[in-house]
Amino acid sequence: MEMTTRMKQILQLLLQESAAVSVKYLAEQIGVSRRTVQRELESVGASLKGYELTFVSKTGVGIWIEGSEEEKKRLLAACSAGNDYDVSNREERRKRLILEILKEKGLRKLYYYSSKFEVSEATVSADLEAVEGWLAHYGLIVSRKPGSGISIAGSEENYRRAIRGFIDENIDTGIMKEVYGEDGYDLSSYRFLKKSSIGQILNNDIVQRVMDSMTRVGHNRVLTLTENSYVGLVIHISIAINRIRKNEVVEYDENWKQDLPEDEDYALAELIVKELEREFAIDIPQVEISYICLHLKGAKHEKIQWNQDAQIEMENKELQQLVNDMIDAYDARQAYLMKQDDGFIQALLAHLQPTLIRLVYGMQIQNPVLEDIKVSYPDIYSRCEKVAQVLEAYTGKAVPEQEIGFLTVHFGAAMVRLEGRKEKIRKVQAGVICSSGIGISRLMSSKLEKLFHGRMEITAYGKHDITPYIMSRTDFFISTIPIEQPDIPTVFVNALLNDEDIEQIRHMIRKYERMPKKQKEADEFSMQLEEINLVASQINTVIKYMELFRVDNQISFGELLIAIGEKMSPYSDCQEIIREDILRREQIASQVFAEFGFALFHARTKGVMRPAFSICMTKDLGAFADAYFKGIRIVFVMLAPVDGNAKINGDIMGYISSMLIEEYEFMDVVLKGDVQEIRNALSRNLKKYFNKYIGGFS
Repeated sequence: MEMTTRMKQILQLLLQESAAVSVKYLAEQIGVSRRTVQRELESVGASLKGYELTFVSKTGVGIWIEGSEEEKKRLLAACSAGNDYDVSNREERRKRLILEILKEKGLRKLYYYSSKFEVSEATVSADLEAVEGWLAHYGLIVSRKPGSGISIAGSEENYRRAIRGFIDENIDTGIMKEVYGEDGYDLSSYRFLKKSSIGQILNNDIVQRVMDSMTRVGHNRVLTLTENSYVGLVIHISIAINRIRKNEVVEYDENWKQDLPEDEDYALAELIVKELEREFAIDIPQVEISYICLHLKGAKHEKIQWNQDAQIEMENKELQQLVNDMIDAYDARQAYLMKQDDGFIQALLAHLQPTLIRLVYGMQIQNPVLEDIKVSYPDIYSRCEKVAQVLEAYTGKAVPEQEIGFLTVHFGAAMVRLEGRKEKIRKVQAGVICSSGIGISRLMSSKLEKLFHGRMEITAYGKHDITPYIMSRTDFFISTIPIEQPDIPTVFVNALLNDEDIEQIRHMIRKYERMPKKQKEADEFSMQLEEINLVASQINTVIKYMELFRVDNQISFGELLIAIGEKMSPYSDCQEIIREDILRREQIASQVFAEFGFALFHARTKGVMRPAFSICMTKDLGAFADAYFKGIRIVFVMLAPVDGNAKINGDIMGYISSMLIEEYEFMDVVLKGDVQEIRNALSRNLKKYFNKYIGGFS
């Protein structure tokens, strides 16, 4: 005899208890009456058949199950198996009814669901009436005909849209991320998904293979999708693959296809389909390419891919007018000022392109923070409902509240910037101090940039770097150590930045961002001295930390970039930033100069905190074997940090670049491979630069 869901719940509770429990306790835990539990317990003996276990009930003591631990574990596993649910939960039961309809692509007799859900046919009939509206939203119509019973009419396309909608409403993309993570399956999450109602629609093997196929395609338009959009695309394709394998193909509709341009999104959809056909050894109909293309066009991206000028060309006057109309609808009084916000206009244009695709083709999008937006920004949301009316008039399609929520985010951000301009809020200049200016300060700077993005510009300093010049251009300092200048505004913090530290920093930002930019109090001569001091400090850093390192003659270009990153920074994330920045510069124009016998890999990068110059040669001081290096013997590496000293660092590095070509004696010293001799020669040459620099002030 198969156990009922409620019996499984009772047995699970009894098996997990180490002592006798009361019927009242069981009823409270399950959420039903004591009489219901007592009625279920009448058939407990039948449920224990096949197990060497005994159900015991003693008045005044309670009830429990006796038997060996092995048998108890076996029964507990049986009770835990399957996809259980509480039949008394109306919402859960109706979701399962929708699920059964979508799985079967139709409707069975009422007694089938009555038996499966352990409720009466009248209850099933009431549940069906309750879900009719949901089904109708996706074009699935319930019809009742005397003599022939109840049926559901709808196209394959409608069924797929309904399946996608059901998944969107009932799955957290975090589950997908946990289950199908890069490090393999998370078994607990996998079992949860497999047992869940979603797991009965999604074939888990198909989902994993679809994700593998997407990874192999490796296109930037896929890699930059937001998590929700990526998961949506995976689900869309997984459903399509599953239905195609069942020979259930979407009916082809020429009406919308004729307006779909065969552009880069369409070409990417074709690449994805080819990879899927190879993976699953199936023929995918042409119409599926169009559907995948539509999804790509309607998807959101973490990074907006502009053209080379990092701007959207405003040639489409119609789209430009639409944006203007939307801003006018939001607030006619402040429209002029909002239209001057280039960042807002560009972000809104980027958002509109996929939004219009979604509206025109009736594509769904989820907004997980919609309710929070409504509660936190009711006024902005209300105004954006008027903006949505402009979009509705333009497209002829109703704008879902999820889309209004996203518009609220964009318009809300514009309003924050607008209010900031009214208050003359500026970006604060802050310095982070630790003993060296490299270790802890780097970690703190990274965390602070995330917490206060856009509100302050952060520069890391060592404890000996704080000169009058630095003090004159910094609003306040954040330090983990005592400093010698007690009169400068400083927030002393724990290196891990606890909540109290962060609140102190937030207070300082609020204070200084509304004050005029810090005025330099020193006279012109004092300022010159401070600037000279900074230049001297930067030159000293370049000389002091210059390194010569040797690599295998057979090293490839790619391997050398990894070696450079490892040599220039002890931190793995910075090593990767350095590698990427050098590679990006090399791809613009090769810096391997065969005519001079060296390569000069240089970049301005967030991977370093100070200007750095190093030299790389082969172990035998001979030529690099990889053809990419064109027979050169030396690789010079020059890196400058992304900070407020760009001109000074650039001038120093520019002088070194000229020196490599013009000073033959320096090159002769380098070729000998003696690091101390190279440092001495570098020092002599940079002394010439420093003397010339000082002479410029006279």
